[in-house]
Formats: sequence, structure tokens, C-alpha cells
Amino acid sequence: MRYLDVSGGARLLEEEAGGAGKEGVSLRLDRVAEDIFIFVSDYYAQVTATVLLTPQGAVVVDTMPLPREARQVLSFVESQLGPGAVRYVVNSHHHADHVYGNYLFEGAQIIAHDACRDILERLGPQSLEQAKRDTPALAEIELRLPDITFQKELHIHLGHRHLYLFHTPGHSPDGISVFVLEEKVLIAGDAVMPVPHIALGSPAELSESLAALKALKPAFIVQGHGNVLLRGEIDEELDGSIGYLAAIVSKVNQLVQRGDPPQKLREIDIESCGKSRIPLDGLVSRLHLSNLVSLYRTLSKK
Repeated sequence: MRYLDVSGGARLLEEEAGGAGKEGVSLRLDRVAEDIFIFVSDYYAQVTATVLLTPQGAVVVDTMPLPREARQVLSFVESQLGPGAVRYVVNSHHHADHVYGNYLFEGAQIIAHDACRDILERLGPQSLEQAKRDTPALAEIELRLPDITFQKELHIHLGHRHLYLFHTPGHSPDGISVFVLEEKVLIAGDAVMPVPHIALGSPAELSESLAALKALKPAFIVQGHGNVLLRGEIDEELDGSIGYLAAIVSKVNQLVQRGDPPQKLREIDIESCGKSRIPLDGLVSRLHLSNLVSLYRTLSKK
């Protein structure tokens, strides 16, 4: 597994772009509650998409980076409810691995944070063109902007489901999460990952968002990347992520105060900050290093 640059464009390295065209490619499908299904990519960092089914149509949260994967999500919904059944698509934030499949969901309304539409409108076209040059598997993608946006919170009622959408910044300024009130399933986007990622975000904001998510007392959490968190592990995982953010800020600040060069960042091991190096096929170590580099740059300017 190689790292996809989630800065808003998409840089799929060659082994993934080539694999995306092979026959037999499929997403992992898990069911976390009645008519709530999670798709997990085998090609990029276990990124997730969530499908919520109702007799009145479906809601899809995030749409995968590769067209082949997005089509599998759409085909699943149509196999359950028929053509044109997706009523809403929710983008948890603007990063390529969560929004590039939007264009395939014709007839659905795209919902996101105000800042998500703004970022995609300003930076999306250029980022997509660069992504297409880097990755032929993305050639057919058309950038589709959100139709409905909000600032703080939004409620969706569809069939028997009540979805509460709310702002959870920190990983990115436009991050949102979705809470399914009936089953207490929290679809957290990249606010919750096996290791917090704040290279383009804010550790203070993400800590606040994680505390707000914990206060909801969800039965399940769908992470933006990785496996679903179950009730018995949620508090430990969220507390661990808050502790990790505090640890990296402290350790990098000490390094900056001593005047140490950025090369010293590699001595700050992920496990010394309270997180495992194993999840996401080891990608978490690279995310950890990008966190440290971002903090070093920020704190060095103060």
C-alpha cells in the first residue's frame, strides 16, 4: 500500500493505479447495523464509504477515490433499492479520497460543509488535472461540487432515519461527521483514524472534535480509514487519540525550543506517543511523521 496525498489532489502511485484496472477488484463490505453498510478500500489506506438504506432511498457518506470503487458502491445501492435510489451523498471533507466519486451519483444531492465547497471550487480543478496527469486511472473523473452546504449543523430525515451532521474540524477545516440517531452509529470521517492526521489541520481543533464525538456515546464509529470501532473500544481509542495529539505537540515543541534540526523528528517514535505502528498496513508511521513535520514548521515560526 502506498500513500495517497490527501492535500486535495490525488497522487496514486503506480502500483495502485495499475491495480485499480485489474479484473476482480472488489471492496470489503461490512454491515454494522440494520441497513447500514461500510465499504473499505483494499487499494488506498482502507478508506471507507458508508451506505444507509431506507425504503425512501439511500444516503452515501463519502465516495472513494477510484471510479471503479465508487461504481461498486453505486451498484450495491441499486441492487438493493433500484436505479436512482441514492438521494443524498455526504462529503465528510474535501480530500480527494472522499469526493472524487461524486460525479457518478447522478440525481443525488451532494451535502458538505461551506468550506468544503469553497476549497473544491478554488483548488479542486487544478488539483484534479494534476492528479489525472499522475494517475491515468483517474482520467474519467469530473469534479462535482456540493449542492447543499452548512456551517455548524444540519439534520436530514429520510424514511425512518434521522441523521445529524455537524462540524468536526481538526483533520481539515471543513471536516464534518454524521450521527445516525436511531442506531447511534457515528460516521466520523477523518476526524477519527487509527492515528490522528493533522498535517493540514489543527491539533487543538481535532482534540475538541474528538471530545465532542466521545460525548455522543456512540455504539459504533466508522473511521475515515480503517476498521469500525465497537462500543467497548471507543473511549480508549478516542482518549488515546487526544493523548497522542498532546504528546506530539509537547515533544515537537521541546525539540524546537532546543533548536534541534528537523532531522531529529525521526527520533520521535509513534509508539512513544501512544499509538501503534501496525494499522493501515503500516501507513500510520508515515502519517505520524507528516504530523511531526507540520508541527515543526508551525512551531518554528512562533
